[in-house]
Amino acid sequence: MKKIITTFILSAVILVSCTDLEVTPTSFITEENFFKTQDDAVASVTAVYASLSLDPGEQSLFGRNLYFLTDMASDYASAGVSATNPQVRALSSLTHDATSDRVQVAWRQIYAGINRANIAIDNIPRAAGSDVIKTRLINEAKFIRGLLYFQAVRLWGGVPIVLHEPASIQLESLKSKRATVEEVYAQIILDLKDAESLPAAYPANDAGRATSGAAKAILAKVYLTRKDWPNTILKAKEVINGGYGYALFENFQDIFTKTKKNGKEHIFSVQFEPNQAGNGSSGSTFQATSFTGFTATEPADIISDVALFYDIYAAGDTRRDVTYKKQLLNPATGTLYTFPKPIFGKYLDLTNLAAPSNVAINFPIIRYADVLLSLAEAINEKDGATLEAHELVNQVRRRAFGKPISTPDVTVDLIGLTEPQLREAIREERKKEFVQEGQRWFDLVRWGTLVTEIKKVTAKNSVSERNNLYPIPQSERNIDPVGLPQNPGY
Repeated sequence: MKKIITTFILSAVILVSCTDLEVTPTSFITEENFFKTQDDAVASVTAVYASLSLDPGEQSLFGRNLYFLTDMASDYASAGVSATNPQVRALSSLTHDATSDRVQVAWRQIYAGINRANIAIDNIPRAAGSDVIKTRLINEAKFIRGLLYFQAVRLWGGVPIVLHEPASIQLESLKSKRATVEEVYAQIILDLKDAESLPAAYPANDAGRATSGAAKAILAKVYLTRKDWPNTILKAKEVINGGYGYALFENFQDIFTKTKKNGKEHIFSVQFEPNQAGNGSSGSTFQATSFTGFTATEPADIISDVALFYDIYAAGDTRRDVTYKKQLLNPATGTLYTFPKPIFGKYLDLTNLAAPSNVAINFPIIRYADVLLSLAEAINEKDGATLEAHELVNQVRRRAFGKPISTPDVTVDLIGLTEPQLREAIREERKKEFVQEGQRWFDLVRWGTLVTEIKKVTAKNSVSERNNLYPIPQSERNIDPVGLPQNPGY
């Protein structure tokens, strides 16, 4: 297994830049003849990044597969008629079980990325080259490992902590027992703290790599999830005041415009290019499943309830018409097409609607608006509805309504709210701001409102408290049923 895994990861992929990944295996490379040069070390970490966006023959983790768990199984989205996989439809209706192929694939993809990171971390020190560069590369791999464990612990609770590649193919060597939630978070924090020493920025040809600002931003989200308000505030303010140059785009649409990738609001994004690796199912498939072309056919990913999600935007809130599309211009005919129900719009390539295949729009893991709202939430929970907490929310609201971001505006600003009122206002802003960005399910679980909110969608009334975690895949439990006890309700 040691050689098989290494071959899968390192076989000839790999360009130095994160932004132009090509991961088509062309030869067999093992540890014994790899990790000789600095280029080898760089290539191994590029392969770690690739685990987020590429999985040949399968929808990639952040290209759509994680979306099933974080959005379709929340109140945001449902499976449309074009979603033919019964396992996807089960997630949509919250009737899935431990045999769900989407849950199993997410587990596999997360641990495949972790294993790639482990291989890089273990082997880079023996490669030739600059110690400074090698330390940076190791910390990039630790950033991705911490990010992936952060996904895993929120999805499944305590999970196995694997920090080195398997020593053999013997069954006992492959077993790894569930750690506690506290132990997993301790490892996440260790990895991200090491990643805080990463550079603040990179040259343009390496745009998209993890930075110290990205590590601090994810740490703020980790502490927010743990309800550690002081550390959330500390890390969020380090991001805001750290001289990174982060800011909100003035135009909400710019976040999802492919010519504005890795801009001032994008703290860390998964990088996507058109027809990545020549395999349409390897990169981002959001456009192809949210838009079936200029027909009345319902796409695979649909809004769950128009009244609950489309109609809630106030007049003038620009987020609605970026997030959802009721009309689009057919570039082939010049005809303005009206959809029977609003379709998801963030990942539509408006310059290439005639071919909704593999879209080149990046997936935002964390952006500046998230840091502002996370800081506002932590301040409100720790110190109450302060002027500072109001202002953080108001910056996001002003951008949404096309107002100058730093200038108070009585027409859109929230003023004089109580702590409970501001708490609800922050939750509403997150609901409107982060549609299809892999945030909603995590937010609902964190707030303890998942069952209450999802029950508002008639087609999802099967939801119960068990849905605050996903089942450990049965295929994993078959290997070690004692070490991997099942979550309640499954």
